[in-house]
Amino acid sequence: MTPIAPPDPSVLAAARSLSDAQAKPTGALGRLEELAAWVAACQGVCPPRPLADVRVVVFAGDHEVAASGVSAYPAEVTLAMVHGILAGGAGVNALARAVGASVAVYDLGVRSLEGVPAEVRRFHVGPARAIHEQDALTPEQLDAAMDAGDTIAAEAIAEGAQLLIAGDLGIGNTTPSAALLAASLDLRGADVAGRGTGIDDKKLAGKVAVIDQALDRIGDRARDPRQRLAALGSADIAAAVGFISGAVRRGVPVVVDGLIASVEALLADELYPGSRAWMVAGHRSTEPGCELAQTHLCLTPILDLQMRLGEGSGAVLSVGVLKAAVAALREVTLLADL
Repeated sequence: MTPIAPPDPSVLAAARSLSDAQAKPTGALGRLEELAAWVAACQGVCPPRPLADVRVVVFAGDHEVAASGVSAYPAEVTLAMVHGILAGGAGVNALARAVGASVAVYDLGVRSLEGVPAEVRRFHVGPARAIHEQDALTPEQLDAAMDAGDTIAAEAIAEGAQLLIAGDLGIGNTTPSAALLAASLDLRGADVAGRGTGIDDKKLAGKVAVIDQALDRIGDRARDPRQRLAALGSADIAAAVGFISGAVRRGVPVVVDGLIASVEALLADELYPGSRAWMVAGHRSTEPGCELAQTHLCLTPILDLQMRLGEGSGAVLSVGVLKAAVAALREVTLLADL
């Protein structure tokens, strides 16, 4: 486990001092002041530079566990939504345009995906096997997926990305995410399972049973984060873990979305202790596991709008708040200058 140094503490202190010296009562902008100071510390400069290059990367994949009835929608929706994102018509596209962020999508494990640019399938690994029956990924697939996420982060940062968001796309993906969370925090299915795409009580009970079966199947292997991720995750989830850890290791902050991204962030922080200091929770979804994961990471969400869309959408929506926080620290006059 490689520890990660926190954002620059001297710049953090300087940003707080600058905010206190502005023409307003101390603390009057509430959490905006802390968010702006965090951005400054991550950038290593005070005042912080405007957030002109914010990127959302959506990791897509199919999950065989979906065949167990854990979702309200068929797996084919994943494939259709990849095309929807590429066409610019998905929820995340609309919200990203509103806050000036860009969106990319990568297929890590979607079946039968055709008619898309080669770049989208550049890192294809394969669908995740049913986690209650067998490991989702082989060790080789896990390595390939995590390396893919790291490469995507590295390339985005080399192009100038200042803030990164991992989005998710895959029918059934709240089940492996919840299972990973339960295994990480020594919980059971009933503690972490939510309604995902809107399942009824019967399907929810089945989802709890699938998670518990998966947890019982892997036993003590759950203690190792890499074995846990291979056994209970998927290529898209593993790639996002690599993406998040790749960002923070290169000194670029991450806005964390809902349940799936929060679990990915938790794993990244376990693999690279201290990573959480480079993260902010964009929003809290309605999934119970989201609050559990964010609380474990000591992340307080910027927004709580009862969203459960996925795709990185809640995190994207919070970018407007982060941009406003930066603008306030940059542009509000000093009290001494009045």
